[in-house]
Amino acid sequence: MISQKERERLRELARRQLEIANSEKNLKRTREWIAHNACRGERPMIHLEIDNFTQEVLFPEMQCEDPMARRIEERLLHNFYNMQVLDDDKVVAPYFGVWWDLELRPWGFDVLKDVDANGGIGQHFREQVEELGEEMDKFRPSRFRLETEKTNEYFKAAQDAFGDILPVKHTGKSLTCWLTQDLVHIMGMQNMCYALYDYPDQIKQVLNQLADDYLKFFQDWQDSGLLYPTAGYEECNQGSICLTDELPSEGPATLDKVWLHMDSQETINVSQEMFETLIWDSYKKVADRFGLVSFGCCDPLERLWPCLSQLKNLRKASISPWTNEAFMGEVLAGKKIIYQRKPSPNYLGVDEKLNEEAWRSHIMTTLEHAKNCTVELTIRDVYTIHNNVDKAKRCVEIMRECIADKWNA
Repeated sequence: MISQKERERLRELARRQLEIANSEKNLKRTREWIAHNACRGERPMIHLEIDNFTQEVLFPEMQCEDPMARRIEERLLHNFYNMQVLDDDKVVAPYFGVWWDLELRPWGFDVLKDVDANGGIGQHFREQVEELGEEMDKFRPSRFRLETEKTNEYFKAAQDAFGDILPVKHTGKSLTCWLTQDLVHIMGMQNMCYALYDYPDQIKQVLNQLADDYLKFFQDWQDSGLLYPTAGYEECNQGSICLTDELPSEGPATLDKVWLHMDSQETINVSQEMFETLIWDSYKKVADRFGLVSFGCCDPLERLWPCLSQLKNLRKASISPWTNEAFMGEVLAGKKIIYQRKPSPNYLGVDEKLNEEAWRSHIMTTLEHAKNCTVELTIRDVYTIHNNVDKAKRCVEIMRECIADKWNA
């Protein structure tokens, strides 16, 4: 049970979120995100994702003890930490958003994994299929889970605590479909790579089967009335934000009017020809059904560009530390596709002291390669800032200085 003391704590944080959401700074940056996501912005947008080091920046601030109260408290703190402390471009919603707990179990498997003792950062997925050509009978229709009870409990707890201060509402965020990741979770990387060579027809079959399952899952989600618009402050995956005036923000949502995120990191060593021949059709089948698509995580997208360039609804392309920045800067120049650069997290997460000169050079290189693109700078995969918030703030400051020097020159 949430105690009266904890309830007052949550109400205090709700007031703070609403105040920040209504500030001129937040309203201005909201307008900038909408323009940016339409590729008509005046400058690159910046976001330092804190998700992997919340234990250093949020946990010390938490006061609640009840598990539900702590969960809500952490989300409230997370909602406005960036704007209040880091001063990047992450914006704050004038409501407390709750999204549904939904899940697809690929090909009917329960994904089995072992995690390390360090918060689960290291993970090993247990192989349930070794020889694809001999075990096709294991690939059955995927199972769907539309969990409403836990979501409703969470929604009600927030509503009861502070709904009279900060509106609590169901929201959407970008849907996700990571087909080759699902396959690796069942087969393991080595088995999948061998199967691409030994059983190409079967690879195409199981990936297309899964793509069809995802589309059925998404359609059931839509038909259930649990699919909400993705045009607001919610996550667009990969550290980005959905805000857009090109998709509906009200009313029942449909697949062709929401964001989708896809990637295929697991095929990093697969040739361009093999990816296009065996894998791409299953991805394109899903992507074509959606309003806007964000693609990529750590994938080097220059290898996938002949395929990705076929998507008429591609809006964000992930430019990871392993991507050829110059090539992607050339092919995205002048296009209505965002060059979403992921600077190396090593500068912030490895050394206890920020190497300002090296970090500045790293960002300036990106701005040079992408000078004719719509640029988004997203720092992700930082697992520690060595309990040094000033280092994180300085990291953001330098990015702003680089933008001022390069973009406005």
